[in-house]
Amino acid sequence: MALPQSLRTSVTPLELELIASEQLVEIVPLITMEKTAFISGAYGPLRPPAKCRIPLWMATNLKLKKKCYIVPPEWLTVDFLQERLARETSRPEFSKLPLRFAEIAKVILDVASDDVQNADKIKSLLKDLREARQAKSRDGLQKLDHSELSLPNLCSMEINEIRPFFIQAMGILTQLVREPSAE
Repeated sequence: MALPQSLRTSVTPLELELIASEQLVEIVPLITMEKTAFISGAYGPLRPPAKCRIPLWMATNLKLKKKCYIVPPEWLTVDFLQERLARETSRPEFSKLPLRFAEIAKVILDVASDDVQNADKIKSLLKDLREARQAKSRDGLQKLDHSELSLPNLCSMEINEIRPFFIQAMGILTQLVREPSAE
């Protein structure tokens, strides 16, 4: 993170990736495995070539061992991301995206870019989308008042990025409202 240590009052991007790793993704297993119970639930059975939904952490583990292919989510395609980027740049509100899209996309593209069609183009579109959304959140913060901030459809990474500034700014605004200047 580019923030100074004093402003790091929220979780790190790696911690957000860990939280996102509980999201279910679809895989095509290359091995057979019976239903297996974990703390987070029971997953399987894995029977090639039938698709199966398992947590991202398990899919990542199997992919690194070359025991599955990860099926990218329907939103991790060039067409979907181009459409969202067009919305993001033409409308004032944030477009609807999965809550943890940034973290899931990063993990999948880091571990299974060979399973994603046009991975380089998708990385570029994700970067453009992130920049467009950051510009909108900065504009939203400029319109900050002491009672609320409404930025619907932010994803968890974006919320996490503005949280330290928002907490500090709201504290200052609340003090200013409570203590009007003496005239």
